[in-house]
Amino acid sequence: MNQYAPPIADIHFVLRELAGLDEIAALPGFEDATWDVTSAVLEEAGAFASGVISPINRSGDIEGARIENGCPRMPLGWRDAYAQFARGGWNGLSVRKALGGQNLPRLVAAAVDEMWNGASVAFALLPMLTRGVIDVLDQVGSAALKARFLPRLVSGEWTGTMVLTEPQAGSDLSAVRTCARPAGDGTYRLSGTKIFITYGDHDLCENIVHLVLARVEGAPAGAKGISLFAVPKRHVNEAGALGEYNDVRCVSLERKLGLHATPTCVLAFGDQAGAVGYLVGDENHGLENMFIIMNAARFAVGLEGVGLAERAYQSARAYASERVQGAESGSSSGAKVAIVRHPDVRRMLMSMKSRIEAMRALALVVAASMDKAEWHGDQGERAANRAFVELMMPVAKGWFTENGLDIASMGIQVHGGTGFIEETGAAQYLRDARITTIYEGTTGIQAMDLVGRKICRDGGTAIRAVIRSMRDVQVDLELDEHGDLRAIGRQLGQAIGELSNAANFLVETYRYSTRLALAGSGPFLDLLGTVACGWQMGRAALAARRLLAPERVDNAFLQNKIITSRFYADHILSRATALSHVVVHGAEVTLAMDEAGFAG
Repeated sequence: MNQYAPPIADIHFVLRELAGLDEIAALPGFEDATWDVTSAVLEEAGAFASGVISPINRSGDIEGARIENGCPRMPLGWRDAYAQFARGGWNGLSVRKALGGQNLPRLVAAAVDEMWNGASVAFALLPMLTRGVIDVLDQVGSAALKARFLPRLVSGEWTGTMVLTEPQAGSDLSAVRTCARPAGDGTYRLSGTKIFITYGDHDLCENIVHLVLARVEGAPAGAKGISLFAVPKRHVNEAGALGEYNDVRCVSLERKLGLHATPTCVLAFGDQAGAVGYLVGDENHGLENMFIIMNAARFAVGLEGVGLAERAYQSARAYASERVQGAESGSSSGAKVAIVRHPDVRRMLMSMKSRIEAMRALALVVAASMDKAEWHGDQGERAANRAFVELMMPVAKGWFTENGLDIASMGIQVHGGTGFIEETGAAQYLRDARITTIYEGTTGIQAMDLVGRKICRDGGTAIRAVIRSMRDVQVDLELDEHGDLRAIGRQLGQAIGELSNAANFLVETYRYSTRLALAGSGPFLDLLGTVACGWQMGRAALAARRLLAPERVDNAFLQNKIITSRFYADHILSRATALSHVVVHGAEVTLAMDEAGFAG
């Protein structure tokens, strides 16, 4: 089985030519994010991903997490890998220096996160959740909470979780019933059962800090009555020393389709005197505070889709290059060739490759906008970047994971029958990818958020601004003398028109029928993701064309970038017309089926 090879060359290209690393490094506090430093970080991260994390991915899937004497145990090799990860300072890559982190931009951290996910999503979930807990405590935690928990979370000595849902609640967090009783000493006693808690318990470190949604006794019903609490696995005194175990117990591990090495727990709080918890922020503001980690997790899960897709593609490409079967079409020799020579296999591999590069480009452009939205010196620039990030977040979460799932499935198809056999490893990527479209809000929830909150609430202002930027790229492509670039421009122009028409339809429809507009939200998410990624591939083709020069050693890479962009335009971007038709004309049929009783 092939190990993961970090796509450093393409990441470098995107950071420099599309995401604007130099501009990000000029923001206040990011002076250390020079190209030399960033390159060194990426090289080290790539080596760690391929040399330490990737080798335990397959064995971890086979062995899986398990419970021994009531405690979850991780597979062989995971304790050592995580210890190396923590010692390397990777947990604090983009954490503020004041908290003990390295304060690198989110842009750089996102590139590194893709590599962790390409090496092993099961492993990468742990630092992703810990980073989210750090963000919440840093932004809304009291000084005492920060002092108690943050130093060892940043160092990676302890890990963190987000503890949201319950058996009766699912995605409806307003239905949470876990109870929190004031103890009279500033702490609370929590009792209740939580499910689907990723890394809810494990033996990789001494302590885990859970962020738990619960209701204080007497709180209002629904979402307005939910508070957020930090509940450690083991008690921690004011000096940071560990004490006895808290009243938190792992009841069982979920038996899952994929991510077998990730312990997904059912946790019981307060079986005895009640689990000691510390209020994070104000009472009854738990959901808005938890959204700090939830929004970050949505983008992080999108990167899971990109990383998994890259790993599935690398496996399929290697197999297709090695597997000899059949004669090449049009050849008179009859000689057997590697299946990569067969046109449909090449089509599948190019479909995988082009979408991965498109997603990577958009992901890192969004990450750069996150940095500018927070740190740019101009208020107008911060607002514009914030609007762009909010618009693209459902795309990053929904479109990336849906395509990651499809690419993993296509990887099995390239393998043929051997892909369906677990020993090849191709099936693991599909199994692991399946949850990503569900994590942190299903694709349908992301689509409704996109249409309702991000498109229609502001009358389409944010998406029209993006469409104007897309048009600028289209014009540059169509004016270029290179035939491939002009072809990309023509296809991009048609796709932008379809996106604009669909967005206008939704804005108008939402005013008189929210239900009708939302019935087309899923196809619209697909449409926006398709066109937004096509926009980035157009930008990539223009950059590659500009950089081509006889003396360059990377001309082959640049030529391939143009070819890949042309493939995306012809094979992926061309779907925009059909998707727009579904948005505008398909919603009424969907509702008619429901009203006729078909769905029931």
